[in-house]
Amino acid sequence: MLACNRLRLDAPDGSPWEDYRIENGHVEMRVPDVEAKPQNGSWRKLTPEQITLHVMRSTVVAQWLQRRIGVHALLRACTQQSVAAKPTEEESSQEAVAA
Repeated sequence: MLACNRLRLDAPDGSPWEDYRIENGHVEMRVPDVEAKPQNGSWRKLTPEQITLHVMRSTVVAQWLQRRIGVHALLRACTQQSVAAKPTEEESSQEAVAA
């Protein structure tokens, strides 16, 4: 996996960091498991609602996702489609007309 497909956020107040990654067409996150080794937190997929919240708040995660996957794939991720999903022929033609 490429390092650029991961993002780590360190909290300034000393609370646990958060890792984000793009894996198999999905956005996933983990926080450290303080009872086990910190690097062993389990990854979980972000729901479309969670991704939408990041986008609406213009968080660092949303900005990172937009740079990594593009605005159209990010919008699709907000509507339950995989970030790796390719646009349909109709979507591609609509995007071309809009540009």
